Amino acid sequence: MTLSFRTLKGAEVEAALDDLARLRITVFREWPYLYDGSLDYERTYMASYVGNDRAVLVAAFDGDRIVGAATGSPLAEHAEDFAAAFAHVDMPMDSVFYCAESVLLPDYRGHGAGHAFFDAREAHARALGLTYSAFCSVVRPENHPLRPKGARSHDTFWRKRGYVPMEGVIAHFAWKDVDETETSDKSLQFWGKPL
Repeated sequence: MTLSFRTLKGAEVEAALDDLARLRITVFREWPYLYDGSLDYERTYMASYVGNDRAVLVAAFDGDRIVGAATGSPLAEHAEDFAAAFAHVDMPMDSVFYCAESVLLPDYRGHGAGHAFFDAREAHARALGLTYSAFCSVVRPENHPLRPKGARSHDTFWRKRGYVPMEGVIAHFAWKDVDETETSDKSLQFWGKPL
């Protein structure tokens, strides 16, 4: 299998919104996010990348089919969402690039897409003059009832890329898990590294 990677901009993002929305719903429904998403919310969320030159959306293609995507933008553009998490950190938010998410269909994992996604986002951050890269990952207990047998974290991969957990930098977001009837608060640990 051969994957190709392309940064989508403007009209290309608009044309791909439904595919990207379905991809996010599919991948984030899996462990550990367990997100019960909706197409309308996802379309709106992905539309924020249309016309935003400071944001990046990298898509993985198998032929003409989008099978993965990674997004990111300066953390300062998410100041309201992450102000509490970064309140005690001695680091200006306008120096940080936020790697928002990476999603990839299961059949395409293990073929270098994760590295390609981080390489593209980190290069974009450096081109913007930012000096730090960060992302967050949901925290789930080891004994969570929906944890698949043999589930592994991505910690080893992230550490090999130079990322480390940022002590005490925890974000909180609410969403509905696949086994919930209402939204509930989730904790997300930030990881970061200098660029």
